[in-house]
Amino acid sequence: MNTNYLIAVVDDDQHIRNLVEAYLQKENYRTIGLGSAEEAWTLWQTSPPDMWVLDVMLPGMDGYEFCRRIRNEAEVPIIMISARDNEVDKILGLELGSDDYLVKPFSPRELVARIKRQLQRWYKMSNPVEPASSSPHISTQIEVSHLQLLLEERRVFWHGNEIELTSKEFTLLKVFAASPNRAFTRDELLTHVWGDDYFGSDRAVDHLIKRMRKKLDLLPIEAVWGHGYRMRIEEGVEIDEASTSD
Repeated sequence: MNTNYLIAVVDDDQHIRNLVEAYLQKENYRTIGLGSAEEAWTLWQTSPPDMWVLDVMLPGMDGYEFCRRIRNEAEVPIIMISARDNEVDKILGLELGSDDYLVKPFSPRELVARIKRQLQRWYKMSNPVEPASSSPHISTQIEVSHLQLLLEERRVFWHGNEIELTSKEFTLLKVFAASPNRAFTRDELLTHVWGDDYFGSDRAVDHLIKRMRKKLDLLPIEAVWGHGYRMRIEEGVEIDEASTSD
């Protein structure tokens, strides 16, 4: 993994911006400093960075709202930084889609270490290594009822209409579609989508499913009380078993 990533540091405190950028530049990352979420949104629409270091308490649009907007469009890594150290604030940030939450004052070296970790995870997610196989019969698609996933192309069709999903949304949907009617715990889904080393709140699963439901109207994913979630397929609905091989 190379370090030639562009990292946007969004904080209204210029001293913090300069400090974080200096440490990142020592690690050969490219950086851009921004003082407001409005400036950051303009950057996202014109020259989107590879990662965000995002302050929560910003003038105008706050970091929570900015994070929500980004998550509606992409899975680019986001680390929130804030003077708020209440558990509720941390959980809210993670629920809205941030990948990490660091409380001020923080060690710049710790922040750089967390940035490296998130970029490594993001790189692996964006560049999956498919296992080698000598079998020519392994399917590259999954079809369940009105849902079709083209795995190699990472495309999704729902009732014949193509739906744009983020990487995490696609991965989560693949987990459900490959095992219809199986109930997954939140911890299982966290491991499948975020990886073994994810340490955030399991409510991130709830938020991701909520986003996915908005994009795929009437998608039959239901909560299993006290357990997690499953994709329910009624008896008599055709399932293409041959298409569920990885």
